[in-house]
Amino acid sequence: MVFIMAAVFCIEGRGQNWSGYNSSVARNMLWEKKLYRQIEFLSDTLCQGRATGTRGSIEAASYIERQFRSAGLMKFDGTYAKRFYAGSGLLGRNIIGFIPGSAKTPRDRYIIVGAHFDHIGQLNRVTYPGADSNASGTVALVNLAEMFAMMRTLGKSYDSSIIFVAFDAKEMSMAGSRALWEMIENGGLTDPVSGAVITPKKISLMVNIDQIGSSLAPLHKDRNDYMIMLGNHSLNPVDRGMLDFCNRSSGLHMDLDYTYYGSRNFTDIFYRLSDQRVFIDNGIPAVLFTSGITMNTNRPWDSAETIDYEVFKKRISLIFEWLEKML
Repeated sequence: MVFIMAAVFCIEGRGQNWSGYNSSVARNMLWEKKLYRQIEFLSDTLCQGRATGTRGSIEAASYIERQFRSAGLMKFDGTYAKRFYAGSGLLGRNIIGFIPGSAKTPRDRYIIVGAHFDHIGQLNRVTYPGADSNASGTVALVNLAEMFAMMRTLGKSYDSSIIFVAFDAKEMSMAGSRALWEMIENGGLTDPVSGAVITPKKISLMVNIDQIGSSLAPLHKDRNDYMIMLGNHSLNPVDRGMLDFCNRSSGLHMDLDYTYYGSRNFTDIFYRLSDQRVFIDNGIPAVLFTSGITMNTNRPWDSAETIDYEVFKKRISLIFEWLEKML
């Protein structure tokens, strides 16, 4: 009850008052066939498993750029693609787009929402499609970008600006997220609207989505509509009940956990295994949304057909509802 009351207080204190459409408009932008087509493209042989520095990686990066452009996201310094050296003589590409916060009551506060789009590519002439790992996170990312862009078009504004990042080279010691952090530390990322430098102190939260499309590793045997959020403890105390509140108020009623299957050791390990790590190491509150490792992870049969699209849609919807309140 304390969590719910705190969440209500936060909702009333955040964002801008507006009349008109509610979040159901954004949620209506999600449907299962659309999500299937998007994951199918990223896990197709054209993308060759999306290994950093390959032609398949370029195809995937170009696809994400098109999605950002179609949604109307703003570019940074005239481009979505930020190239960096990933190691082993390879160039990586982070794809970055921007949705500004309120113009009436501007605040120098930014939330980064990210997902890595790279995977392990082809080994011994076998393609590793990476549908769940991590085409699913990438598709969640581009749909969230589209949903928030639609809400802004309809007149809703938020206190925080949103930076959407599709990270490359997660499979190369998280080189993409490290490159972004280095850019921020060195003053190389500027607000597309104000031109102000986005400093580390202005980043209030990092949200990472990694492997979120499967229902093969449920929290409880009788529930396939589940989701794991790691890092809830890094949030302000008043925000730690927000996901539960949104889960109830949205009518989604998913099976949620804030640990990795109840294990403290595995929770600590998995909380640092993806692109949120560099933000954690630098004192930025960060959370990871995932549906866990499964028997398909890093296997050649991790294909678009293995994703549970009904549950996948619910997960994206709940992350959207939660992000709205966090902004």
